[in-house]
Amino acid sequence: MKRILLAYDGTEPSKRALEQVAEFANALNAEVSVVSVVPARPGPVPLDPWDDRQVHDHALVEARKLLNEQGIEPRLLEPSGDPARTIEHIADEGRYDMVVVGSRGLGALGRMLEGSVSEHVATHARRTVVVVH
Repeated sequence: MKRILLAYDGTEPSKRALEQVAEFANALNAEVSVVSVVPARPGPVPLDPWDDRQVHDHALVEARKLLNEQGIEPRLLEPSGDPARTIEHIADEGRYDMVVVGSRGLGALGRMLEGSVSEHVATHARRTVVVVH
């Protein structure tokens, strides 16, 4: 395991995932990339605050700071698109060994209405996926 991709959005679950990535990276001497996907949805107005690129910019700056404190200099990625599919694509194209995502613990209704990025990545990615709760 030499390349780890962390999906990060600044939420508490993603912060726990970041802590796990720091442990993995330091133990395995692995390189880390952090991705924060700006959702691309049809329509002129974003549907929720996470659609704002500035929110993702801030999340990536925060992730870099937290990882730097652990002695890790991450590569930052900020694509736009469907979050789950974009994470999977980046993991494949970048030949990452592991993808780490946090789980917000959505119930059945939340998964139906919003979709679960962590669940989708865990069941569709062709890489080892660690879901941190």
